[in-house]
Amino acid sequence: QVQLVESGGGLAQAGASLRLSCAVSGRTSRGYIMGWFRQAPGNLERKFVAGISWSGSRTFYGDSVKGRFTISRDNDKNTTYLQMNNLIPEDTAIYYCAADTSASTIILLSPDVYDYWGLGTQVTVSS
Repeated sequence: QVQLVESGGGLAQAGASLRLSCAVSGRTSRGYIMGWFRQAPGNLERKFVAGISWSGSRTFYGDSVKGRFTISRDNDKNTTYLQMNNLIPEDTAIYYCAADTSASTIILLSPDVYDYWGLGTQVTVSS
């Protein structure tokens, strides 16, 4: 069993930065692709934000966050991060981290392939 806990969310003004963390416990996150997703207010869909391979050598980003967000991980700490810069009101959402434990080496965008999820952390960006 794998448990994921997000932290670091909050209220920020447009243009500010926040860093989200995702701590993994239980089975370690070694070998797992980790992803960040977000669910905007009034929207049932969880949209892909960023993903990272186990080694950290490969990352992939959703179009709306490219150049502003950076995903990283520290496997010794079993923690994945999402650095969010130049925030805009459209970034307001609940942010979830997720683990793909299928041993895949491909970062996939569909939330359906991620089998463990955190409870989410709220990010609100004011204009």
